[in-house]
Amino acid sequence: MSELAKTRKKAVDQLIHETRELLKVGTPDRYVLSQIQLDLQDLAAQTEFWDCADYPEPDEEERQNRFLIHSDGDNDITLYLNVMRPGKKIPAHDHTTWACVAAAVGVEVNTLYDSIDDGAVEGEADLRVSEVVDLGPGSSVAMMPDDIHSVEIKGEACIRHLHFYGQPLETLKGRTVYDVEAGTYKMMTSIGVKTKT
Repeated sequence: MSELAKTRKKAVDQLIHETRELLKVGTPDRYVLSQIQLDLQDLAAQTEFWDCADYPEPDEEERQNRFLIHSDGDNDITLYLNVMRPGKKIPAHDHTTWACVAAAVGVEVNTLYDSIDDGAVEGEADLRVSEVVDLGPGSSVAMMPDDIHSVEIKGEACIRHLHFYGQPLETLKGRTVYDVEAGTYKMMTSIGVKTKT
């Protein structure tokens, strides 16, 4: 293992330890998530950890590489690095677990939504934009399990962002994806790209 890899592992282990300490209260509220978010932001700021040598860019067709950085099992906190090309779009969705995203390199446009309907009609959803966050270096966002957001990569260069979840994306069930313009939703049947280890 290179010196850089050792230093990165130590920093990731510190994030995991601090997160576990914060989660001792149980399911996190927005205040606890804000603390996790800032710790993740500090890790993302160490951009030398997330370079092309260890985490290459995706090919033109795929537009996204998702790398597993840390996981301790199917029901445990999990950290990924997303490397995405301009033009990548992820439609509005929830996570069913808490999530924090922090920028290392480049800008990921996160649009956050409020659901304003009562859910009375299955398959129909009325979402309104609550905030648009240009998530660039030095910034981050935190989401509760039922928060809804979409992602778009603009500009001309790949972005590198850390995504931190209460459990692995591969194990999440009951997630919802939305068509905001059509006012509809459906259950998410896949998580998109395959995670690289």
